Amino acid sequence: MQGQTRAVLLLWSGARSYTIEAIAERVETAFSQHFTRTSDQPSSWQQSLLSDRESNYVWWRDGEPVVSAIENAAGIPERAAQDIQAILDDKYGDFEAMRMGEETEFCSESCYEEKGLSDHIWQEEWNYFERSLKTEARFFSRSAAAHLASIFRGVDRMSTTDGRALVINAGPQTTLTSVFRARVFQADEKLKEALCRPDLHLGPPPPVLALAGRMNARGISVFYGATDPNVAIAEVRPPVGSRVAVARFEVVRPIQLLDLTALSAVSEHGSVFDSGWAARLERATFLRSLSQRITKPVMPDDEDFEYLPTQAIADFLATENEPVLDGIVFPSAQAAGDGLNVVLFQKAACVQAIEIPEGTEIEANTGYTSEDGWEVDYSVSEQVPPKNSPRAPDGEGKWPDLAVLVSGSQSADDADLRAVTMHVDLKSVKVHLVRSVQFQCDAHEVRRHRWEKGDTKF
Repeated sequence: MQGQTRAVLLLWSGARSYTIEAIAERVETAFSQHFTRTSDQPSSWQQSLLSDRESNYVWWRDGEPVVSAIENAAGIPERAAQDIQAILDDKYGDFEAMRMGEETEFCSESCYEEKGLSDHIWQEEWNYFERSLKTEARFFSRSAAAHLASIFRGVDRMSTTDGRALVINAGPQTTLTSVFRARVFQADEKLKEALCRPDLHLGPPPPVLALAGRMNARGISVFYGATDPNVAIAEVRPPVGSRVAVARFEVVRPIQLLDLTALSAVSEHGSVFDSGWAARLERATFLRSLSQRITKPVMPDDEDFEYLPTQAIADFLATENEPVLDGIVFPSAQAAGDGLNVVLFQKAACVQAIEIPEGTEIEANTGYTSEDGWEVDYSVSEQVPPKNSPRAPDGEGKWPDLAVLVSGSQSADDADLRAVTMHVDLKSVKVHLVRSVQFQCDAHEVRRHRWEKGDTKF
């Protein structure tokens, strides 16, 4: 078959056909990207085993013969693979190398194996991205924006090895219909305020009070929550003796979140004959390590600098990515278990105000004194105006509800055009008294040595 049929053999794929020469070019490109020729000689370690008279080691060359490698990679008959190997052997053959006994690419005795994937270039670019944010251009960095675009482009179309999507839906009729949020209190008065209006005081803070966090710069109000109340408590790191108020916030409209837990298993489907598959595989390899980079614990003294990359990621995903996302789901650095952190970006961190008739007086109590001493008993009472109160300006004969205020607006008078995303479940509010904190530590001994000056032995 080799010779006269090599120029006329056609491989059919539906209604399209390719000459054997065209297939050979595709094989050459695919092998340069995805395969490497194995050594035809044992390594020094393998040679030492072969030289050991007491060893029964037998050396076999790594990889598979070139014809079999072409046949399996291209999914073509063996005789066609032989023709392709002959074409490529002619192209790479070298008379001087053959005279010296050196093997050339695609010669009949060669063997090939698939290359190991490397995300070295992606890691280097990420390191530069972090350095540039910290030391060069923090705002309006085109290189940072371009790097993030290359990382997250098309992320909504990617999936994991077990079929999970990287971008998930939350809200009504999904598996994520609510999130929990916690806040630490050390003074009764502030706690009472929060119990009276949990929509305002347990939701995201107004911009003037928003401190910098993992996913937000100072002054950018976002919603930090969790899928489990215990995770929400752990994330606020309450001191012993403090009280933590926790409430459940129901998500009332559909939103889209990037699931960082799925990044560790992201996969890319394709073929070695797809010229862009190698690059996509390298990106997937990098994405599998990105979740750990984003969620790694950060010490308080390092937060100003170490949070810059994740803050930039949150801004990019919220405003520039396609599709634009509403938040991120990621593992907790403070709590072990199945619970996850949920961050809703500023545009989605909108909590609907609870309906309270105008003129209502709200009072919260933390307990009462009994014969046995102080009894903890948290309660909230609402004293509303009587129904026969003077007519309100709207002429309806009733007091109007308060205008819908949302947590995160600059002030009650500012118009907030964001769509309401959540409302607080008043029956879910609980106060947790922190009695103790548990730590899981790895203990390491400290070795100590003493020696006389000038003595190098120790």
